[in-house]
Amino acid sequence: MDKKTKIIATVSDRHCEVEFIRALYEAGMNAVRINSAHLTPEGATKIVDNVRKVSENIAIIIDTKGPEIRVTGMKPSFENGIPVAAGDTVRMRGTADDLPSDDGTVYLNDASVYDAVPEGAAILIDDGELELRVVGKRDGTLLCEAQNGGVIKARKSVNIPGVPIDLPSITERDHTFIRWAIDMDIDFIAHSFVRTKNDVLAVKRILEERNSPIKVISKIENREGIDNIDEILDVTYGIMVARGDLGVEIPAERIPVTQRLLVNKCIESKKPVIIATQMLHTMIDHPRPTRAEISDVANAIYQRVDAVMLSGETANGQYPVEAVATMARVAREIENDEVNNGPNLDLNLVRINNEITAQLSRSAVRACINLPVKAIVIDTLSGRTGRYLAAFRGQKPVYAVCYRRSVMRQLALSYGIHAIYCEPAINHESFLLNILYYLEDRKWLSKEDLIVVVGGSFGASKGASFLEIGNVLNLEHKAMSIR
Repeated sequence: MDKKTKIIATVSDRHCEVEFIRALYEAGMNAVRINSAHLTPEGATKIVDNVRKVSENIAIIIDTKGPEIRVTGMKPSFENGIPVAAGDTVRMRGTADDLPSDDGTVYLNDASVYDAVPEGAAILIDDGELELRVVGKRDGTLLCEAQNGGVIKARKSVNIPGVPIDLPSITERDHTFIRWAIDMDIDFIAHSFVRTKNDVLAVKRILEERNSPIKVISKIENREGIDNIDEILDVTYGIMVARGDLGVEIPAERIPVTQRLLVNKCIESKKPVIIATQMLHTMIDHPRPTRAEISDVANAIYQRVDAVMLSGETANGQYPVEAVATMARVAREIENDEVNNGPNLDLNLVRINNEITAQLSRSAVRACINLPVKAIVIDTLSGRTGRYLAAFRGQKPVYAVCYRRSVMRQLALSYGIHAIYCEPAINHESFLLNILYYLEDRKWLSKEDLIVVVGGSFGASKGASFLEIGNVLNLEHKAMSIR
């Protein structure tokens, strides 16, 4: 309750015991991420079951594998990979039949690479560990020169910066996991390698066929995704800045600038934004992070992101709980820097679908600056009012009463929102009494505390229509007299 930036922890089915997940949750984790590239639906189901045994408030995110190019498997004699020295010629071909690679020909899992990749293009293998340069094309084969030494291993990722390749938006494996996510009532699908809005819409069509409330998070990890960010934001629920593949696709020195650009666009669009990849990478093997890693997390929080994410640190690291606790401490410290981390009242009101809600949200956050307000209280059917309040990055907690469990968990990714599920109230006064008694019972509010209430006079489905300020006692008396 004492931090506003949310923490996402990646969990593996090899280490997902209830006690472990509870320890992560108590350390500050708000959402669990499942990487579908590394497990089966059965393994993913085990994680979901154990998360839900800990708390219904924890959001669950499943990554798709997404449209990506990889090296195929290896012939048995090259199971340890193909050694390559700088200057060596490497023959590469695309295949639709998953032909195994050897030292004669390295196959890639997309048959269109020969036509799409021009001479002079760079081909980066295994997140850029090995760089090849296309020096010629002949009879369906790309002739490449190794720029450095290394080993080409089976199933490693392949990036071809600046070269758009027409890959399918959703693979068959992705279809399997999306259908699984719908059956399991997962909260978010983080779709990998989103290039245009069509990649997002392809996922949303599957969800709409089943009338699923799952929201799509677009992982931005290539040049096309950056170039098309505005159209992607028009159709996605939120963005994940996946700096691993992004750092291969664009020069490393451009990553901080690009990160800031994407974060600002998301906040202006009232869309949750997540920063991911190697935030506390040292803590996979060591109990303490480097100062550079602490600065990286702090920088993301100063940029006002909604959430920061841990990957290997919690999926297979030796100090997962310590990593979450470290990230939570950094979040609290930066958020308490009121001079450099104040509310964002000058936020541009772009991509809004309810002008009244946006204006009331801004006024509520401004009231918290001018008055000794303890908290903001809202109720929401869709989560929109909560997301709008989060976008202005106020310094007071927002207690959001949600009438759908899915919305409660979706707000687990929004900055400063503490979501609480409740059965729909008969009227506004009943909602207000219920939440005030709830918060008082937990000692989160007292009778004397001044609060801001953002509510709707025409029912939760009609959106916010008014703002009210008063202390808890007076608001309770008024609600009881009207009810």
